Amino acid sequence: MTEIPQSHTDLLDANFATLATISRDGTPHQTEIWFLHEDGDIKISLNSSRAKTRHLMARPQCSLMILDLENPYRYLDVRGRARIEPDDDYVFADRVGAKYSSDLRQHDGPGERRVVVTIEPSSVFAVDMSG
Repeated sequence: MTEIPQSHTDLLDANFATLATISRDGTPHQTEIWFLHEDGDIKISLNSSRAKTRHLMARPQCSLMILDLENPYRYLDVRGRARIEPDDDYVFADRVGAKYSSDLRQHDGPGERRVVVTIEPSSVFAVDMSG
């Protein structure tokens, strides 16, 4: 696994990140997401019916960018592949919900389900252009 430099590990506590996936026509698709950094992994809880989830199932290549909101010249870009696992019992979704004070079940419609997406990094770019 590619390590995240110590200089940017504080960004793993951020509230938001931008997930970039590859859409069916090959164009990038970006969306803001909630995430958790736990046990050394960056994980996301996604509803299985959303476009970003379908994109990752078809093409697991992705990028997750975390911007330092206090210094927008500093960010972390984690590129790699998504590993997708079911979260039918909402165990992981509940941990994400605890971070954001939200019940993720309220974001899901009848019959929809949750998956856990783990970003398996192939490269990490820790950028600080604040000079």
